Amino acid sequence: MAAVIGEFSLGWFGGEEARDEPDVAGLVHDFHGLLYRVAYSVVRNPAEAEDVVQETFLRVVEHRGKLAGIREMKSWLVRICWNLALDRKRRIRPEQMEDGFAAEIVSRELGAEARLVVSRDVAMVLKALDRLPVAERACLLLSAVDELSTAEVAVVLGRSESSVRSLIFRARTHLKERLGMKGGVA
Repeated sequence: MAAVIGEFSLGWFGGEEARDEPDVAGLVHDFHGLLYRVAYSVVRNPAEAEDVVQETFLRVVEHRGKLAGIREMKSWLVRICWNLALDRKRRIRPEQMEDGFAAEIVSRELGAEARLVVSRDVAMVLKALDRLPVAERACLLLSAVDELSTAEVAVVLGRSESSVRSLIFRARTHLKERLGMKGGVA
């Protein structure tokens, strides 16, 4: 009998079908893309993000005995990945991240001049994001970049949903002010 954790069915928790080792390959298949986006949004470096994802799955193996008690696998994995990415970011110099990251996420279909302009704009937004208060930045990144719901962000950050909604609103307002945008909230 397979156990259901969050929206995923994990047969490796079943009674007589249980094995000593969790199906890490199944978790990697289900969550690698999400965890990579989470890590990449924080560390802004592909190699560093991939290392964070690998460390996250190593934690899964280390805690395999406790996995049956985890009710929301997605939130648990994102929380581990988020914390590992924050730890790694503290060890990386900011100038190692910003320029390469900004250039990397600009469409390759643009001409060289347009790419340069867009890359500068992206770098400006990233710097404005980095100046946001930590809680606002975390909520905004997890909801906008990593596409987590308000409830999932609340679980990952250990906050209430109303607190998360408020932080996202304030983050957008602060970004708008820092970027000199007119009109609606970013």
